[in-house]
Amino acid sequence: MRKYIYTIFVGLLLVYCDGGNDVLASPPKNSAPTVPILTVPANNNQCINNVVSFQWNASTDAQNDPITYQLQIATDNQFTQVVQTTQSALPIQTATLNKATAYYWRVRATDSKNASSSYSSTYSFYTEDFAQTNHMPFLPQLFTPVHNSLIAGTTTTLSWSASDVDTGNVLSYDVYLGTVNPPTAKVANGISTTSFNTGSLLSATIYYWKVVVKDNMGGETIGQTWNFKTN
Repeated sequence: MRKYIYTIFVGLLLVYCDGGNDVLASPPKNSAPTVPILTVPANNNQCINNVVSFQWNASTDAQNDPITYQLQIATDNQFTQVVQTTQSALPIQTATLNKATAYYWRVRATDSKNASSSYSSTYSFYTEDFAQTNHMPFLPQLFTPVHNSLIAGTTTTLSWSASDVDTGNVLSYDVYLGTVNPPTAKVANGISTTSFNTGSLLSATIYYWKVVVKDNMGGETIGQTWNFKTN
């Protein structure tokens, strides 16, 4: 009898330790949905109405889990000034926004197991105000140096881009750079290029910079402040 019990125990142990046995196989790992691709309104578009229909290509999920979408709308491209955050099961949402205002929007997808994709790329648009003949330029997009980065050496080139829904407008830029936040020293005035070489800077020092974009109709938009540290 004791031998019989021992035989059963050994058999169960072998089954338990068998790495190829499906009983102990780990469940498949859940993966996040694909990143949504924005479609409407198109990037840098001028919207006729302030009631805006947002659309994007539907995400896919490897496990076929149900997907919900989070739409974020902000008045700055870093989304520190979010005006709306909404959820939807469909790749379309409608929002009523202020007129004559520049907005930025992005979307991410989340499955029913709370796995989220990265945010989509950021699109911008301008809501129309029929009483306004000139629109403010869009917030300048800062590129380099990357925010809160450490640069090699004590000189760098600041770079950015800007756009305006009034395509006939001519844009120019004022550049501010200094060791105080926000920077008050204007190092470039009314330049037409979208880059500026800082020249020699102090070593091991944090610098703050921003760009003000102006159009030839008197419109002016103050950009965000970024910082970098010299080596």
